[in-house]
Amino acid sequence: MSELTLFLVRIAYLAILWIFVLSAISVIRSDMFGARLPSTGAAPAPKPAKQKAPPKRRGSPTHVAVIQGSNTGITASLAHAPILIGRGNDAAIRLDDDYVSTRHARIAASGDQWYVEDLGSTNGTYLGSQRITQPVTIGLGAQVRIGKTILELRK
Repeated sequence: MSELTLFLVRIAYLAILWIFVLSAISVIRSDMFGARLPSTGAAPAPKPAKQKAPPKRRGSPTHVAVIQGSNTGITASLAHAPILIGRGNDAAIRLDDDYVSTRHARIAASGDQWYVEDLGSTNGTYLGSQRITQPVTIGLGAQVRIGKTILELRK
């Protein structure tokens, strides 16, 4: 190989190495501090009003409870929906689990149905043993696994 080719291969290798390092730092930063919001220079948009919980029906869930994991026993009322689950301070259910993202998942209502939604977490959200990629309907007794923690909808 000529010296020029060897020099270009070295430069390309260093460039790829630096791209990897910078992307790893970006992922760590977003996991620790949350996603960066675009700044438009205009006044911040007002926060949307909280969704109202669906009317109570006989047999419908009233709260979500942590049934397995380091935070067993924590509950959150579904009357305060949507419920944010994660490691962040703004989460309604704050989990101390290394496999949980800052803003990991959300449980929300639409009509008389409850949905669980993964918020782009690194390790995923599971309904039973199935990983969810879009909002999925959940009902009474449905078990949602986030990291090593299992949550369940209860009456």
